[in-house]
Amino acid sequence: MAEPQAKANGLKGRDVEWYGGASRFELELEFAQALSNPLYVQYLATQKYFEDENFIRYLDYLQYFREPRYLKFLQYPGPTLRMLELLQQEQFRKDAISPALTQALLENGFEAATAGLSK
Repeated sequence: MAEPQAKANGLKGRDVEWYGGASRFELELEFAQALSNPLYVQYLATQKYFEDENFIRYLDYLQYFREPRYLKFLQYPGPTLRMLELLQQEQFRKDAISPALTQALLENGFEAATAGLSK
C-alpha cells in the first residue's frame, strides 16, 4: 500500500517503518493472512521455521491481530486467528509438516481438522 493508504488506516507517516514501499504493519498483515493457507504453513514446517525460537516468538507477537483495532484489517479473521492460535502449540508445529493434516485442514476446515487439539 502507498503511504496515503497507511495514513488512512491510522498509521502516522514518520512513525511508520517502511520496507520496499510497504509499512511494517502491512507486511505483518500480509504474513498473518498467509498463515490461513494450510499449504503455506506446511511449507514453513518443511523449511524448519517452526524449529527457530525467534520465529516462534514472532508468531506469538502476531497475536496483536486479535485486538479489535487490528482485527478489522484481516480479510479472513477466523482462519487467520485460528492458525495463529494453533501455531502456539508445539505439537501442532511438529504436525504441520504432515500432508495428512494439511489435507484435513483443506478439506474439513480448521475446527473439524483440529478438533482433538486444545483450543
